[in-house]
Formats: sequence, C-alpha cells, structure tokens
Amino acid sequence: MIPAERAHLKASAITNPGMSGKNNEDRYAVAAFRTEGERPVPVLFAIVSDGIGGHRAGEVAAEMVVETVSQAVAQSNASNPVQTLRESVMRSSQEILVQAESSPEKKGMGATCACALVVGDRLYIAYVGDSRLYLIRNGNIQQLSIDHTWVQEAVDAGVIDPGQTKEHPNAHVIRRYLGSKHPVEPDTRLRLAVNEEDSRSEGNQGLHLRPNDHVLLCSDGLTDLVQDHEILAIMQASDPEKAIKKLVELANKRGGHDNITIVDLRVPDLLPDATQPVSLSASLDKKKRPTWLILLIGLTILMILILAAGGAYLFLWRPDGSQATATASIQPGGTQPAISPSLDSTSAGETPTAEVISTPLETPGADLQPAPGTPKPTLTPWPTNTIAP
Repeated sequence: MIPAERAHLKASAITNPGMSGKNNEDRYAVAAFRTEGERPVPVLFAIVSDGIGGHRAGEVAAEMVVETVSQAVAQSNASNPVQTLRESVMRSSQEILVQAESSPEKKGMGATCACALVVGDRLYIAYVGDSRLYLIRNGNIQQLSIDHTWVQEAVDAGVIDPGQTKEHPNAHVIRRYLGSKHPVEPDTRLRLAVNEEDSRSEGNQGLHLRPNDHVLLCSDGLTDLVQDHEILAIMQASDPEKAIKKLVELANKRGGHDNITIVDLRVPDLLPDATQPVSLSASLDKKKRPTWLILLIGLTILMILILAAGGAYLFLWRPDGSQATATASIQPGGTQPAISPSLDSTSAGETPTAEVISTPLETPGADLQPAPGTPKPTLTPWPTNTIAP
C-alpha cells in the first residue's frame, strides 16, 4: 500500500503512565494508507499494545508488536485484512519469545494487543489479551473484543457473575498473551451481541461502518477503572480529542494504577470525495474503460441505428409512391419501424428510437418511366420465419 498524507477517518490518540509511578509500557500507532490502482481505497490502521514484564522489558515487547504488525500492514495490499493481522500478530509473538529467551533481563516479557484495520468503510480486527476494542453507534457502546482473562473464561463458563469480575482476585490473570511459550492464536471474533456464537462473530469481520461511528481501542488501564457506560457518556459529550483526555483524567482520579492508552477512530458525516471508499474488489479487479473506447462504441451504435432506419425506409417504399404495410415490425399505435434496443447504449427498460425521414424521394424522371403497357412490378414480401413454441 501507499502511505497517505491524511486519514479518511478522524483519529485521536493519547497515552499516559498513570499515577503509580511505573514506566509507561504501553505503545500505540495509527497509520493511513491507500491501495494502489486507478481507484485507490483509503485504509487506516490502528494498534494498541500493553507491555508485560519488569526491567523495562514490557515496553520492549509492546514496541516489537507495534512495529511488526504495522510493517506487515504497510506491505500488504489490503486484499485479505484478517489474514494479514493474524499472521503478523503471531509473528510478533514468536519474535518476542526469541528475544526473551536470549536475554535474562527480558525473560518473561510479553504484551497484549488490539488491532483495527479499516479498509474503505469496512472494519477488521484482531486482538490478544485484555486490551479492548469498542464500537460506539447511535447512543450505544458495544465491546467488540473478548478478554483473554481468567475471569472472562469463568463468566463464559457460568462459574461467576459478570458483576464479580472487577473485585475477583484473579481479575488480572491473563490467559493469552504475545511472547508465550505456547503458540498464540490471535482472536478474530468481532462480537456484536452478548452470547453471540463464535461462528457468527467471525462472520462479522468487514463490519460496515456508518457516519459518526467510533471505533475505540484501549489498554486495561482505562477499562479497569472506567465503566463502559461512562466511556459512552464522555465520548458523546465532547469532541473526541477532549473526550479521551477526560477519560484519562477520570481513570487517574480513581487511582490510575496502570498505564492508560486510548485510540479513537471516528467516521465523519461525509467522507471527502478524494477518499470516498469504493468496493475493494472493484478497485483491484476492474479496470476503467478508456474514454475513446466509449466514444467509438457510441458512434458505432449510432451508425447502425441510422443504417437500420434507412434500410427500413427503402424496404417499405413502393415504386408507385405508396408505402407497404408491415404489421409485424410496427409498434402498436404508431407508424415507426421498431428497432431492437442495444444493451451497450441504453439502460434496462429504455427503447432507443431512430429518426424516420418524412420527406419523400424525388419523382423519377420521364426518361426512367416504364414504357406504356409495361406491367408494374409487384413487391414480394420476405418469408416469415415461425418458431414453434
């Protein structure tokens, strides 16, 4: 893909170390692109990664995730967004593990991540850990991602109630993270409803975004301390840049025990003409027809219509000056020969008409008149072809 100077969605981002005094191990990136071709499609990529591990190792892991996935997206052609996200996230996990095992200071380091890739107006996501993705639409907020934590698995299994997750002693136990010794499979479920089946969530990839939608990515430093309904209320009450600052302030006011990172992608009311999303398949597979070819086709069709009209006129003209009647080729209620519509030059339901010249031919000269007593020639009709039903 080609880097773009401006994004077709409004992007706002903020990161804050919190109030605990710990180093900020969160990392994020937002990048705008456009696909190659005669009809480029705007693309926007965003990622948030929360580092795990002491001695500054967590920030190293988070940085590796952001760089690896961002680079993979930039080198792709946006034809298979989910596969690009999945493969690059898995590769970053393996790279973290290799570095962690090569240095005692980095041993045990890891990271979470939440990725959003918007191709035109279609949303694709992938995530690992407890960094989250939200969709804010029409006064509602929906968590698109599913936490890979002990408490979330307990809720899904019916062991504990959702209201017990915040105060549970295992609330911060992560069950899936990048850099694990076990192969990590990124989650690509895009959940739009509670208790939605996994197959349905997977099928939601490529979600059509609407004007004024917000796609929010954040680390758990926000969601541990600010409830979903509070996020919704603040995002709706303010401009996105002011809103994410207020969310950070609220989290810090309540303790700010962890790093806080937020990225907000808002769909504008009307996308600029220069970046109006089009079908990706159309931009990659279809070529624009040259203007000269369109003109040539139009002129050819026009000549055919003129010749057809002239031929019909000559065929229907009798030497004695009268006109023959050809009921099979006359439209009901009219006297104009019917012409078959051209699929290349007219829309469905439209029947092109040819101009019929009403001026009669000049009367032949006396020297061309038949000799007296010569019988007049008769017009022999063409045989009619009949197709059996």
